[in-house]
Amino acid sequence: MRQIPRSALILGLAGVIPFAWGALTLLSDGAASWGQANLGARFIGPYVQLFYGSVILSFMSGVLWGFATKAQGGRAATGYALSVIPALWAFFMTGGGPVSAGMNLIFGFLGLLLLDWAFWRWGLAPEWWMRLRGLLTALVVACLAVGVIL
Repeated sequence: MRQIPRSALILGLAGVIPFAWGALTLLSDGAASWGQANLGARFIGPYVQLFYGSVILSFMSGVLWGFATKAQGGRAATGYALSVIPALWAFFMTGGGPVSAGMNLIFGFLGLLLLDWAFWRWGLAPEWWMRLRGLLTALVVACLAVGVIL
């Protein structure tokens, strides 16, 4: 099995930074105060996690759509239909307060992992895809859990 390309790993981990920052500002009053003063309230705590999480779920819909373009016939149609689920989930399920929105984002990212697996299993995603997606999903869910638990 091929290793995750270094660039994909670095960019993937960079994409986790806003989730980690949001968790840090929930755990550390100092980080929260610094973030509030220098970045604004929108960029700390659950606010950054929830907004950014919605953006990433929508972005991943585009990635899945790209994978679907490699399929033919019924599998392509199925791939296109499945690819819109993460964006629709983010749109419909991330309102209602930080705890429910955070829980729904956790479920959204876990569901995305299942969709990633399906596209990977169909041979539409790179061989290393599930190793990267498993790692990133674990990190994102852990960070979102901090916001849901606190």
